[in-house]
Amino acid sequence: MKALVSISRILVGVLFIFSGFIKLNDPLGFSYKLQEYFSPDVLNIPFLEPYALIISVFVVVFEVVLGVFLLIGYKPKFTVWSLLGMIVFFTFLTFYAAYFEKVKDCGCFGDFLKLEPWESFWKDVALLVLIVILFIGVKHIKPVFGNLVTTVIGLLGFILSLWFGYHVLMHLPLIDFRAYAIGKNIQEGMLVPEDAPKPIQEYSWKFNVNGEEKVIKTNGSYPSVEGDFIGVETKVIQEGYTPPVVDFSIETDTEDLTTHFLEQEHLVIVVSYSLESIEQGGALKLKALQDEARRNNYQIIGLTASGKEAKERINGAYNIDFNWYLCDEKALKTVVRSNPGILELSKGLVKQKVHWNDIDDLKLPKVDKKAEPKKLEEVIAYLVNDEPSTKQAVEAINTDRIESVNVIKNGSALNEYNLDNNTSFTGIIDVKLKP
Repeated sequence: MKALVSISRILVGVLFIFSGFIKLNDPLGFSYKLQEYFSPDVLNIPFLEPYALIISVFVVVFEVVLGVFLLIGYKPKFTVWSLLGMIVFFTFLTFYAAYFEKVKDCGCFGDFLKLEPWESFWKDVALLVLIVILFIGVKHIKPVFGNLVTTVIGLLGFILSLWFGYHVLMHLPLIDFRAYAIGKNIQEGMLVPEDAPKPIQEYSWKFNVNGEEKVIKTNGSYPSVEGDFIGVETKVIQEGYTPPVVDFSIETDTEDLTTHFLEQEHLVIVVSYSLESIEQGGALKLKALQDEARRNNYQIIGLTASGKEAKERINGAYNIDFNWYLCDEKALKTVVRSNPGILELSKGLVKQKVHWNDIDDLKLPKVDKKAEPKKLEEVIAYLVNDEPSTKQAVEAINTDRIESVNVIKNGSALNEYNLDNNTSFTGIIDVKLKP
């Protein structure tokens, strides 16, 4: 039993520290996951949503501290009872999410490792077994060091966990596991490989056959049944490939400009998932950022999920005038854990990303201003009854003599004419005269 307790002690302690550290590295991300659990569609306790961040920090700090306590043998009974309480709660939570298909990812390991709901549940079941072993053999959990050293290490673990959580909240996660990390390319993250696995769905077709309901399952093809069709239900048996970047866009009310902006060099993006809740301290820094970006020949835009009135109010209140474009709120929360947060992109590549507290650390050295593309001068070919003519001659024709006028601006007819005549006209005005 003593050996079994020792093995369980190491496994549980290390896993709790690792899992807690991953979430403590990104407490905002874990708070978003808690808000999902608290929502009406899941646990239906929305009154806890405003406190999700506080609960997030408390849970992950406690998780790390319990792991440390277990490994060093500090207050064994308190530690084991606390571990048991946490794992029972999380096992219930992951079972509920998996059984009712409410949450696709438990958030146990943040963005470092995504687990399917049932994988999360069985992981918690395994931990529950190990913790029950610790509970039964708690008398075998002895301090590794003397009382003073054990107490000091336990206290240091608590203080360092709190400090680390506060630090990443005031800046950004120390390790960024998301698809928008520095060095990642957003355009490439949107691509789906040609050989990527496709989702597999099961179709349940319902028919009324001789007064009885009959269900036939297929992979999508319509079954041959002599009966009246009632309806069809679909179920995803196996998820297909999901690219790292989903739901990211740069749009106006009428136009999708995502590709356009992700092709630009020297682009600064101010991200605010909600302008209504933007941090005032960060908003006050946007004017200086805008001026520096333009002075050094960077293009600057904003991305938000807020509406037109909020955009105009923020621009007026903080004396900024760059354009705000639309993007999904959940996607923006994933892009940067700050409101506002700043990114520098070059053809979709994330070169810099900072919390609003660190805007002064953003390096925007002066770059050459991109030359405006020259407008192609129009060179028009004038034809009268398929014979070359001039603009003056065409304009002098009496309109009563004109049967039709055909204007060709592009297409195969223009290309064919230029090819046959070794010309480079941008358009053709073909006039046909009455017989």
